[in-house]
Amino acid sequence: MKVDYRGSIPVTSLKLQETSLNCIGGEWVDAADHEVVKLPYDGTPVGVVPQADTGAVDKAVAAARQALAQMREMGNCDRADLLLRIADLMKRDVAQYAQLVCAETGKPAREARVEAERSIATLLAAAHEARQLHGEVVPMDFAAMGKGRMALTVREPLGVIGCITPFNFPLNLALHKVAPALAAGNAVVHKPATKTPLSAARLARTMEEAGAPKGAYNLITGSGARLGTAMAEHPGIAMLTFTGSAEVGRAIRRRAGFKKVTLELGNNSAVIVEPEADLPTVAARTTQGAFANSGQVCISVQRVFAHRSIAGELVERLKAAAEALKIGHPYEETTQVSSLIDEAEAIRIEQWIAEARAGGARLVTGGTREFATVRPAVLLDVPAACHISCQEAFGPVVAVYAYENLDDAIERANATPYGLQAGIFTNDIQRAFRAARRLEVGGVMINDIPMYRADHMPYGGVKESGTGREGPRYAIEEMTEMKLICWKV
Repeated sequence: MKVDYRGSIPVTSLKLQETSLNCIGGEWVDAADHEVVKLPYDGTPVGVVPQADTGAVDKAVAAARQALAQMREMGNCDRADLLLRIADLMKRDVAQYAQLVCAETGKPAREARVEAERSIATLLAAAHEARQLHGEVVPMDFAAMGKGRMALTVREPLGVIGCITPFNFPLNLALHKVAPALAAGNAVVHKPATKTPLSAARLARTMEEAGAPKGAYNLITGSGARLGTAMAEHPGIAMLTFTGSAEVGRAIRRRAGFKKVTLELGNNSAVIVEPEADLPTVAARTTQGAFANSGQVCISVQRVFAHRSIAGELVERLKAAAEALKIGHPYEETTQVSSLIDEAEAIRIEQWIAEARAGGARLVTGGTREFATVRPAVLLDVPAACHISCQEAFGPVVAVYAYENLDDAIERANATPYGLQAGIFTNDIQRAFRAARRLEVGGVMINDIPMYRADHMPYGGVKESGTGREGPRYAIEEMTEMKLICWKV
């Protein structure tokens, strides 16, 4: 890959790469079969990766288990320093990482650069949390039977963590799993999304250069169904952490047995807009929240509940903002919206829009498709039974619904199997917290869109949006086991 990053990615700079290899136990491993990775925007080949078989899972788990002794013995400061070295190397190579993310996902260059920079912040947060991993003193004389005894808790690594990561943020969401796992003293087997393995392959080389113990980070690429199933069923994996669809999440949980499992699944995020909200701000933030990365964000704004008194004006503002977005090739710096991950997903969005229109919804703007690119779509009054209302679109589409009172808006926002994040725009703090307490989600953003996420905050959902929490501090809690040590004095 020719690296030539000067604020934008030249369209000719990413050529078909030599085959990337899997990394198992510090060794670079090929496979009999390979998969060509393509730029989603137009199908241009950008890389080749091995298609590992289930035997590679066995080897990766064995290598990870061998590395555990060294990872456990490293002090908190040593693991923090390892993560800081990785962060420094990524900072040096941030242009390369941004190019790879752009090429494999098709997201615009400016968004790929943001993801690469956020990945460094995720590593720094994990390093910070590694240094302060701690337990607590248990006051044994709370009860009479505890007199004469002292106790404390320590947090110990679980063992081998299986990380199965998605295509939409292939670098940062991978590090949201890998970095806390290493910070806690675990070893990792990482299976990136089939369509976006290139940044993970680059990460494996950074791990090696940073001096990570051999086998602490193992990378296997290939079929999600085949390798993911093998990981879920493997007795040597102590915990699985997965980001993806609810359907696959349920399958993993069924197969995982007694393993610990954290799941970050789907959503169809809602934002409520009260009458006194600042509509220019709401429109600007909602446009960003609905159409960034072509809507392929778990917390992308999909449903907007606007008070009837301002719904019409908000729709017109959203229409104007959507139509002003620059659609184009992801390598061009001026591009704001590019393709979805493949043409099949774009066709699905096109079909969902057609279903909504057939049910009586009004298409205000957008919705047309060219190969894998769909123009940002704004719809009004989509029927509740349509996919766009009740399922996760994961595409550049937002639906606006008028409501009469806040209780009605909250009830309709909750009328979904998902519950990841939601937002509300209002100047009334009492109404804001009333909504925050009643919305059935893992996180509520007041005076902002549900797509807001800082990488150190707790992040996760309820209902079919998953179990457990991410954010380095909270992921480390999931990836460690509490042990009680009690002694008689």
